[in-house]
Amino acid sequence: MADEHIHTHDTEAEGRPVSRKTLLKATLVAVSLPALLGGGAALARDRRPSDAPLAPTPFCDDGDDPTPPQTEGPYFKPRSPERVSLLEPGTRGTRLTVGGYVFGLTCQPVAHALLDFWQADDAGAYDNRGFRLRGHQYTDARGAFTLTTIVPGLYPGRTRHLHVKVQAPGRPVLTTQLYFPGEPRNHTDPLFNAALLMNVRQAGPAKQATFDFVVDSGGPGR
Repeated sequence: MADEHIHTHDTEAEGRPVSRKTLLKATLVAVSLPALLGGGAALARDRRPSDAPLAPTPFCDDGDDPTPPQTEGPYFKPRSPERVSLLEPGTRGTRLTVGGYVFGLTCQPVAHALLDFWQADDAGAYDNRGFRLRGHQYTDARGAFTLTTIVPGLYPGRTRHLHVKVQAPGRPVLTTQLYFPGEPRNHTDPLFNAALLMNVRQAGPAKQATFDFVVDSGGPGR
C-alpha cells in the first residue's frame, strides 16, 4: 500500500500534512485512550513537550525512524509478573498512569506487542531481590497499552525515567527509557534523549502521561 498523506491543516502547524497514522490514532483514541487515561489526555507524542528549548518528540509519520534505543542499565530482571498495575499495598509515591500505542514503521498498530517495565521507587531505589515496580503486559487489538505505577524517584547521576523493553511478536526487542518534561536533570543526564519525552499532565494529585512506541513489527505493518 503506497504511503499517502492527506493534505489538510494540522492543529499543531498551519499547512502541515496529516499522516495516515495521525488519522488512525484519531479513530483509535475515540475508543481506547479515554478508557486508558480517563478522557481529555493529549494524543501521545502529538504535542510539543513542555521543555520548550528542546527539540519536539518526532511524529510517527509514514516511514519514520523507530523509537530510539537506550541502555538497559544494571537493574533489569527477566520473568517479571504480567500485570498492568505496578502498585502494591504500601507503594508510596505520586500515582502515574502511562498510556499510548505501539506502531510498526509504517504506522500500523501492533497487537499483542510485549512491554516490560521496570523503575526506581519514590526514593530512587530499585528492588533487586523481588519484582516491586516491575511488570510486563501486552498491547490489545488496537495496539494500545496502559500502565499504572508511580513517578520514579531520583538517584545520583540520573534524571527521572522509566525503563521499558518493547517487542512486536517474533521481532527484535527494543530496549529504551522514557523521560519526564520539565525535569532540571534532563539537561545534565548524559543519557537523556528529548525524543523519549512523554507528554505528562497533572490530574488532581496524580499524573497522566502518554507515549507511542514505533518498532520493527515485520510483515505489512513493519
